[in-house]
Amino acid sequence: MLRSLTILIVCQFVGEVIVRVTGLPLPGPVLGLVLLLALLMLRGGPDEEMKSTSSGLLRHLLLLFVPAGAGVVTQLNVLGRNLPAAIVAIGVSTALGLAVTAWVMQRLTRGPST
Repeated sequence: MLRSLTILIVCQFVGEVIVRVTGLPLPGPVLGLVLLLALLMLRGGPDEEMKSTSSGLLRHLLLLFVPAGAGVVTQLNVLGRNLPAAIVAIGVSTALGLAVTAWVMQRLTRGPST
């Protein structure tokens, strides 16, 4: 478990360092996930230890939303002042995310084009 957690944290750290050094307009953890994906593809997929560790983290994923929820509650006055913009941003990003996901799913399930 310790080895798998170390791999996860190192990938996130390397992604963060690359983003800060290069100035890429991308969150460091997202680049870290891409690096983790590349590493796992090179290794032929996750081993049992990585599967077990990631499953354990996913089981407790809701705990990661507690700080975000607390931050929203402490900033309710700011949210209230910007409520129309927040509603539009959430609505547009949700619709765009659904549309992109549907498009990717259609492309992947269609199979190779001839």
